[in-house]
Amino acid sequence: MNFNDILNKYALLPQVKTIIDNINNKVDTNIEGVKASGKSILLASIYKLTLGKFFVIYEDSDSAAYAYNDISNIIGKDNIGILPSSYNTNKKRKTIDVSSEILRTDALNILSNNNSFIVISSPEGISEQLTNKNNFTAQSININVNDNISQESIIQKLMKFGFEQVEFVYQPGQFSQRGSILDIFSYSFELPYRLDFFGDNIDSIRTFDISKQLSIDSVNKISIFPDIKVQSNNLVPIFDYISKDTTIVLSNRKYICDQLDSIYNSILINSNTKTETAIVNTNITKFIFKNNITNYCTIDFVKKSGTNTEKNIGFNQTEQPLFHKNFDIVSDVTKKYINEGYEIYICSDSTKQTDRIQSIFNEREDNINFTPLNPTIHEGYIDNDISICCFTDHQIFNRFHNFSLKSDITKSGKAALTLKEINQLQIGDYVVHIDHGVGKFAGLIVINNNGNKQEVIKLLYKNDDVIFVSIHSLHKISKYKGKDGEPPQINKLGTGAWERLKEKTKSKVKDIARDLIKLYAARKAKQGFEFSPDSYLQTELEASFIYEDTPDQAKSTADIKNDMESVRPMDRLICGDVGFGKTEIAIRAAFKAVTDNKQVAILVPTTVLALQHYKTFSERLKEFPCNIDYLSRAKKSSEVKDIKEKLKNGKIDIIIGTHKLIGKDIIFKDLGLLIIDEEQKFGVAVKEKLKTIKVNIDTLTLTATPIPRTLQFSLMGARDLSILTTPPPNRFPVMTEVITFDDETIKEAIMTEINRNGQIFFINNRVQNIYLIEEKIHKLIPNARIAVAHGQMPPQQLEETIINFINYEYDILIATSVIESGIDIPNVNTIIVNNAHMFGLSDLHQLRGRVGRSNRKAYCYLIAPEYKYLNDDARRRLQAIETFADLGSGFNIAMQDLDIRGAGNILGAEQSGFITDLGYETYQKILNEALTELKDTEFAELFDSKKDTFISDCNIESDMELLFPNWYVESQTERIALYRELDNIQDIKTLNTFKKNLIDRFGKTPIEVENLFTMVQLRWLAQKYGVERLVIKKNNMTAHLISNNQSKFYQSKECEKILLYCTQNYKRCSLIDDVKGRMFRVGNITDINEAYDIFKCIDKIKE
Repeated sequence: MNFNDILNKYALLPQVKTIIDNINNKVDTNIEGVKASGKSILLASIYKLTLGKFFVIYEDSDSAAYAYNDISNIIGKDNIGILPSSYNTNKKRKTIDVSSEILRTDALNILSNNNSFIVISSPEGISEQLTNKNNFTAQSININVNDNISQESIIQKLMKFGFEQVEFVYQPGQFSQRGSILDIFSYSFELPYRLDFFGDNIDSIRTFDISKQLSIDSVNKISIFPDIKVQSNNLVPIFDYISKDTTIVLSNRKYICDQLDSIYNSILINSNTKTETAIVNTNITKFIFKNNITNYCTIDFVKKSGTNTEKNIGFNQTEQPLFHKNFDIVSDVTKKYINEGYEIYICSDSTKQTDRIQSIFNEREDNINFTPLNPTIHEGYIDNDISICCFTDHQIFNRFHNFSLKSDITKSGKAALTLKEINQLQIGDYVVHIDHGVGKFAGLIVINNNGNKQEVIKLLYKNDDVIFVSIHSLHKISKYKGKDGEPPQINKLGTGAWERLKEKTKSKVKDIARDLIKLYAARKAKQGFEFSPDSYLQTELEASFIYEDTPDQAKSTADIKNDMESVRPMDRLICGDVGFGKTEIAIRAAFKAVTDNKQVAILVPTTVLALQHYKTFSERLKEFPCNIDYLSRAKKSSEVKDIKEKLKNGKIDIIIGTHKLIGKDIIFKDLGLLIIDEEQKFGVAVKEKLKTIKVNIDTLTLTATPIPRTLQFSLMGARDLSILTTPPPNRFPVMTEVITFDDETIKEAIMTEINRNGQIFFINNRVQNIYLIEEKIHKLIPNARIAVAHGQMPPQQLEETIINFINYEYDILIATSVIESGIDIPNVNTIIVNNAHMFGLSDLHQLRGRVGRSNRKAYCYLIAPEYKYLNDDARRRLQAIETFADLGSGFNIAMQDLDIRGAGNILGAEQSGFITDLGYETYQKILNEALTELKDTEFAELFDSKKDTFISDCNIESDMELLFPNWYVESQTERIALYRELDNIQDIKTLNTFKKNLIDRFGKTPIEVENLFTMVQLRWLAQKYGVERLVIKKNNMTAHLISNNQSKFYQSKECEKILLYCTQNYKRCSLIDDVKGRMFRVGNITDINEAYDIFKCIDKIKE
């Protein structure tokens, strides 16, 4: 349901009618008693009734953003704008924020051209002076579909307005021209526009996605605006854009004036130190503000002092009570208001969440009915005038609520493009050819083949040996991905070393896979305990989970229950990013075992984690009949003896501990479930012991290292996997900023956190200077309590330091990246990473994942030299991590080094070495081959495998012109990316999508590209018919058949069809069987379509 019902109630209030009368009569108004988001709903109601002009100023940029979000959710986004500051939050480095520039331009466009609007701002937003209104409107380019205008004239205007020509647009102020396509990114809209011309006529205008570069929606008319900051002459205050019939709404007049004063003074101080006094003229003073505001009708939400002209209008609202996740309080408060005749509304962005709240009320038999509202507002409130309670689910559950602005899309698009850049092939990059090994990429070059142009990839090997790779064999090469920052060994051609390395890897992989499959088969043959279906206690536990389950969580929970309820012992691996809900799944599984009178052992790698899990499990299960304890070095020997005795007698249901838990002296009365956290961190002896336990006891393993998707498929049938890839809704974004090492900035960051009783991680990955850093911070903040932790400390001292930090005995923990693994401290919400440019992308991601675990805004400061001193890779990594403030599954695409770590964790440390030698993608291919061979031979009876093809690849050689012409796709890196994508396509549906996308981005496809598409389809058919190598040269096509004469292919129907075709067409076909192998040759082939038609004819022969 939407907010219309509430807006209609406000429309009938006498106070609202008086406010509207005051607006119409230009009388200033003072409103009292409006609380929380009641302000947004009241403004939305007044706007809907008057369709007037409103300029609203809130106390700060966050309040303005939340108000914009509220009002957009209540009445839609049409003619609703926000005017933020042009700059990012970092006061020291004051850099322009492009996404804010889009919002500013959009807001000015609304103010200049609309008769009805709400534009929201803050002191930071209104303090900046702007180019004058005439300049602003004169610089726009208005374009409509069917306009008769040439590309050249538009490009001339764009160049005049300071737009930059690029290969592909990814941020405002850029344009790109490709044939009949002109892409433009205006400063007034969050998405770029694509203009498609037919001659000098605009055929269509579309918005498109920045990261995929594909069209989204068609539009009929657009306005293109340049960067308004570039025009710095004739600067004017915002009031020049606000017409005199606009009502200005002030959230807190005095505070806004004070803030303007403070902003102006800080700029004055900075400009004096830099001797740039001109900067002062770019901002308004509070006196300019006060003088201008008198020209407008105003509404104040805080009473003005010293004037009597305002009409005081009172409302009777109170804020939503604090419920602290306690449904007894929620129920009592709600029932009280229902009995007093109030209507109850609960707002949420998710229908599932409001359904869940209703089901909790029903299960408690509270007899409470409410009206769900979707989407939500920022802060709930109670209005005693119209008898409504408008509560929000995020406040009920004490969760963080984030706002979303139009320009968020621009940020994520640019970041996705940065990640794409990281993964693209650049000249000098290391690449791996599956047949020849590791070489260096030397570019895409054009060669002449029998008079036709062809593009090939040039690879350099040891001793300057060169290989040219056809664009039809790009699936054989991949960008080398090993561990961060470690260059690989370049191979020498013709030595056989590469083949030997591949064979050695394959045999080792087979050994590991064989063990996994044997363990899997042994479990299949064993009988385990069959757990009962869910009891009412289990349902109650799951209903009491304060968050909404993500789809992955729900599926994993269901899969685990099915495993536990079956006779076969469970061995499931749950893999998910930090904070994606693994622990909750483990708690549910443990409780299910306890309700069937079975004991649960939870094995963790460190004492710190044991204590942490003990606290988490105890808190979550405190309302349920369940005895929990933990074993660690911190326990006295008498306590340990007591715990052992209780375990033996079955008086402890859930025990948490380190590897000692599976020692000979620990005897369980009836162990039913073993939960292992981060198994890869245990030694070999522990792992061997675990293998024997796993055979007949249900086992659940948790890991935070993502397992690459490709590896998941490989391991099917050797391990049951549950992958959590969906981030929880409303996960707290971590405000990420790249800064230089500056005492004031670091002091400000630390003090801000300490002042809100939080704690700070300071990461410094060099032990040599860690104590110097401690000394420096101690000088900056003498009263701060500082601890140091690093991997060279004795283990007991390290654990003790971290436990003391968890118990809030310190404010700051200066540490090497030891804190990256597994420590979860909700009170730490600021992390500072020194020399961040030295870390890999995934390390930065995991370090940042240590903060933002509570319902507070979290901060991550990455200390690095200025971008101009960094190499391209480091700059791109920092830009990517800075732009992706809230992390979702899409981020892991770029984290190849994390994938490598995941593969090493699953398959053993030795495999990490092979991955480093071979490169990740080549290793992956070998792993798949090894597993397929095992499943087809040694374990054929265990797996029902059917072979679809006789060969895994077909090499094509041709002298025809099959390429993306450089006039069609100008960028070399983009051509390589397209060749690679095309070469990996395996089905017609994907090929058609590829064609459609290509036309969308580059215009109508030329004949050379159409022939390239035909070649891909020809390769599929040739592969189906056992062709290992297909040569189309000098008007002849030679198909070399499988070299292994013992292959089943020669007894197959496919081989019969080839023989039949050659016999029926004996005049142009010949069958050859000589020392070079078996082949058939077809003459008079003038183009690629003829070659494809021949294979289609073979395919159509009836069996």
